[in-house]
Amino acid sequence: MAALFLLMLLNWFLESLKWKFLVQHIERISILKAVESVFCGLTWAIFTPNRIGEYGGRIFFLAPRKRVFGAIAMAVGAVGQMVITNVVGAVAVLWFIWNFISVDNWLLYALIPVVFVFCLFFLLFYFNIKWLISLLSRISFLKQFKKFYMILARYSKRDLMIVFIYAMTRFIVFTSQYCLVIHLLIPEIPILGMIMMIFILFFVQSALPSLDLLDVGVRAMTATYFFSFITQHEVAIMASTACIWFINLIIPAILGAGFVFKLNFFGTARN
Repeated sequence: MAALFLLMLLNWFLESLKWKFLVQHIERISILKAVESVFCGLTWAIFTPNRIGEYGGRIFFLAPRKRVFGAIAMAVGAVGQMVITNVVGAVAVLWFIWNFISVDNWLLYALIPVVFVFCLFFLLFYFNIKWLISLLSRISFLKQFKKFYMILARYSKRDLMIVFIYAMTRFIVFTSQYCLVIHLLIPEIPILGMIMMIFILFFVQSALPSLDLLDVGVRAMTATYFFSFITQHEVAIMASTACIWFINLIIPAILGAGFVFKLNFFGTARN
């Protein structure tokens, strides 16, 4: 439990470093301020669908004129995290079908190039995120907001790679949390199967609409279904999922509640 808690702190500290790096083109903030804004965002996130409140919790720590730019910068980081989840998840789903679903060989082999193209699309899109500028500029009612999404042009491929590394490191951290708690409760599960099922769980969760405060049931049911192919210990899987949900989301949200009172909606956050 101590290791899970420390990994939670590491996870959100890495996210704070990523956030600090993302907004450096907009406003210079300290590491402490980045940590405060991330935890404040988590507090807002648990009460809003699909964690949309996390944007508000973070950008209100920026100067009022920089907040829209901050939201776009945060979206860049979210896309980086989504790319990793989708790429790894798609490969894990292919592994799952290969091992547990009875399909014709021709269909199985046909899925391989589909998964490859799916992964390639996300990687190309992320590392060429500037393409969005020309795409958005073609939509008439969005042209008036061009000054805001032009912030995308400031992110070089090197910047995007650094953000990607932060996102990958975070992915490894919270995967390790799941591995630790599941291995503790069900030590006989094969490591490869466990990791692949965790990847699928992340992949499915990212695609489902959710509310963090009530999300534990959805997470538990999803995990129970997929892990049922490699273990019969359903209660242990549900307990593992609930434990990670509580440590990774609820405890940080409680910690972040103190930073909410530092917000100044019409100016920068109070020190």
